[in-house]
Amino acid sequence: MHALLKFSKAIDWLNSLIGRNVIWLIFASTVISAVNAIVRKAFNVSSNAYLEVQWYLFAATFLLAAGYTLLNGEHVKIDVIYSRWSKRTQMWIDVFGLAFFLTPFCVAILWFGVPFFLNGYQSGEISSNAGGLIRWPVYAMSPLGFGLLLLQGWSELIKRLAFLQGLIEDPTHKKVEKTAEEELAEAIQKLAEEKAARANAA
Repeated sequence: MHALLKFSKAIDWLNSLIGRNVIWLIFASTVISAVNAIVRKAFNVSSNAYLEVQWYLFAATFLLAAGYTLLNGEHVKIDVIYSRWSKRTQMWIDVFGLAFFLTPFCVAILWFGVPFFLNGYQSGEISSNAGGLIRWPVYAMSPLGFGLLLLQGWSELIKRLAFLQGLIEDPTHKKVEKTAEEELAEAIQKLAEEKAARANAA
């Protein structure tokens, strides 16, 4: 189990790294959207490529961040009974769901998604829209995203089994982290205090 926990930790690290950086794809999409709007209004020039690359970036954002979302327990849950049960019962329900629902679903997507991507890559398929882009990069997002989600599902499965064996603390317990706004406010306050201290010393 200890080797599996190390494997789980590596998966968590990978999805954390991707999840924290995938936000730049949203930023890029926003910039492209703004530039496209300005050029279209100012010079009456545009292309479907600008629109399609935004779709590609949004697809990449949501698919690549799916594992990160699962890691942080942020997927939408509608639970009426689950929260009323004991923690161990909740863990067994999670184990069942991860093993018999999430895993087969992700494997099925990979089974059909990988050949679909390879076919698009080998054929050099291009969008039917005028000025459209090649399709295989966005096709690649499906197997990549669901591959990361599958790995994270296994990581969560390992952690729940380890908890049930008493090896680790509750993996579903969210550690309270400071928001970006709180960190900024603290940094500003610290600078103000340092400035006041220097002024008093002078």
